[in-house]
Amino acid sequence: MEHGSIERNIHVDASPEVVFEVISRPEHMREWWPDDARFEPVEGTQGELFWRDEATGETVTVALTVVEVDPPSRFSFRWCYTDAEKSGGDSLLVAFDLEPTPQGTRVRMTETGFREMGWEIAVLEEQYREHASAWDHYIPRLGTYVARLVSTP
Repeated sequence: MEHGSIERNIHVDASPEVVFEVISRPEHMREWWPDDARFEPVEGTQGELFWRDEATGETVTVALTVVEVDPPSRFSFRWCYTDAEKSGGDSLLVAFDLEPTPQGTRVRMTETGFREMGWEIAVLEEQYREHASAWDHYIPRLGTYVARLVSTP
């Protein structure tokens, strides 16, 4: 396995404009991905994502920096910095590319930069597996949330 990038695709029955809001606005993002999100969808803005561990009550906070905001076709951010204290150092890049289709929108999520993180091979493999598994869980939730959103009057 090359551990270079993760790609997940999903088709949703909603316009790219609706999907763009769902992937780029904290109030929508927290409905399908993190427990909470705080950032402005503006290029260069720094923010945070939060996940709560139900068993321990602990919260994990991950810094992010918005990289590209191109409505309604692309939203990207960097996260998982090697220097978490400064939101600096190497990081992973997550990009959502939206393509209109006759029935809605094709969403392609890519996460890249794993090999560039400087991790030892065992850490690289573990991080790659964890992220791939997480996207397998969250990308379908994105589709479910969009479907629920567009079906609500």
